[in-house]
Amino acid sequence: MKKEHRAQPAIVSREHWLTARRELLLEEKNHTQARDRLAARRRALPWVKVNETYLFESPGGRVSLVELFDGRSQLVVYHFMFGPGWEEGCKSCSFVSDHLAPAVVHLRARDVAFAAVSRAPLAELAPFKARMGWTFSWVSSHGSEFNHDYQVSFTPAELAQGKVRYNYDLMDFPLEEAPGLSVFARDAAGDVYHSYSTYGRGLEPLIGTYALLDLVPQGRNEDPEQTMSWVRYHDRYEPSAEAVAAR
Repeated sequence: MKKEHRAQPAIVSREHWLTARRELLLEEKNHTQARDRLAARRRALPWVKVNETYLFESPGGRVSLVELFDGRSQLVVYHFMFGPGWEEGCKSCSFVSDHLAPAVVHLRARDVAFAAVSRAPLAELAPFKARMGWTFSWVSSHGSEFNHDYQVSFTPAELAQGKVRYNYDLMDFPLEEAPGLSVFARDAAGDVYHSYSTYGRGLEPLIGTYALLDLVPQGRNEDPEQTMSWVRYHDRYEPSAEAVAAR
């Protein structure tokens, strides 16, 4: 794996370090304020009414999109890459979901429901979900146009044309499934609206591991051509030399 090599930073006195740190703090505060402004613009986006009747396969039977709200007024859907016939879910989507799973209880406390949606049949999703130990709602859109309508699944004909519509543009894409996140709102009358979707690197804020790696000296230290090639399913990382020696 290609890694980014950085020169070791200068070694300075504590006083010198504090001066540099305070300069960086000003830039961090500006970034935080800019992020808050961006979040406000995101919340102010207009909504699109969802007129389609989407049905999903859940452990309790067929459910509609409105039922995924579970009585709440807001719904976050993670478009998990798991196509029909796949032996296991996408490794990178699993990495993201490891961070989403603990957040569900806190989202519920803020009037937000969460569900993962994949195109594979429920019988194929269930064993992998059990293996990963996730307890969040995960439903199948198999037989529905939901994934295609939200531009995270592509037909063979679309792939054969060489470019598909993803992340609000036409681009080359190697697989029939893609990752994404969509947000929906429900009004008092029960009508559902699409308020937001993000794809590609727009999903990075979901990944707390990246936030921590961005703080350490080596950073993410990823292969720039295959940034997530280091990621493994959480039950497939090789044990460290220290852990092996302690056995």
